[in-house]
Amino acid sequence: MHQPIDIEALCAERGLRITEQRRVIARVLSDSSDHPDVEKLHQRAVAIDAGISIATVYRTVRLFEEAGILDRHDFGDGRSRYEAAPEAHHDHMIDVESGKVIEFVDPELEALQRQVSERLGFRLVDHRMELYGVKLDRNPAPREE
Repeated sequence: MHQPIDIEALCAERGLRITEQRRVIARVLSDSSDHPDVEKLHQRAVAIDAGISIATVYRTVRLFEEAGILDRHDFGDGRSRYEAAPEAHHDHMIDVESGKVIEFVDPELEALQRQVSERLGFRLVDHRMELYGVKLDRNPAPREE
């Protein structure tokens, strides 16, 4: 579902000064199909520019987040993870065993959330949904009686 988002272009649109190191970090984020944490971003960035410090990555993701370019997530693994702020809404399914994050959209679920909001007297303007699960065992062992 991941649609590449040009973070460098978003920086220019929002008037952020883009240094060469920020450009590298922006490209790494734009090319990420996962939801990397700062350490993973740092590993990927130093593979391109060995002079990028982890402090620079921390400062840059904070700047991008404050500018509305990045969304920060806490998927329950104790690490902040990042993705480009999506143009279209989506929800997340997190595999608690592997940490894999799957993006999805379910029209029925979206409609139900609007209905619940209206029933409670609200117009839904935004939401985040994170589902946590473990893979279903496709071949369960026979149960002993």
